[in-house]
Amino acid sequence: MYSYDDCLRAVKLHIQYGRSATDTIRELGYPSRKNLRRWYRTYVETGDLPERSRPKSKYSIAQKQRAVDHYFTHGRCLARTSEALGYPCVATLRAWVDALHPGTRPATEQTNRSGPSLNQV
Repeated sequence: MYSYDDCLRAVKLHIQYGRSATDTIRELGYPSRKNLRRWYRTYVETGDLPERSRPKSKYSIAQKQRAVDHYFTHGRCLARTSEALGYPCVATLRAWVDALHPGTRPATEQTNRSGPSLNQV
């Protein structure tokens, strides 16, 4: 993913080079033609490019809490919880449990495992 400054630099160079995608990409080494066209179109329509923001989580807080609650009320088995609910994968559920209730999983499950935090998933 390119930063806001990288995108803006590419668009301004694209304009400077008479909208030649080939010359722009040759000069910078990025982006693809498709991305350059998309950035240019956005720039022309809005006068600027949007600031990049962190992608939204795939799961809502309520879904995360439901999965963690299910884990605790149905035998504390990550695999069974994931299978029963149809989401998330075991590694993601492990991260949610550790984020919401640190230290509650058995020590054998907690060794040598690290996953994304609750806000990153």
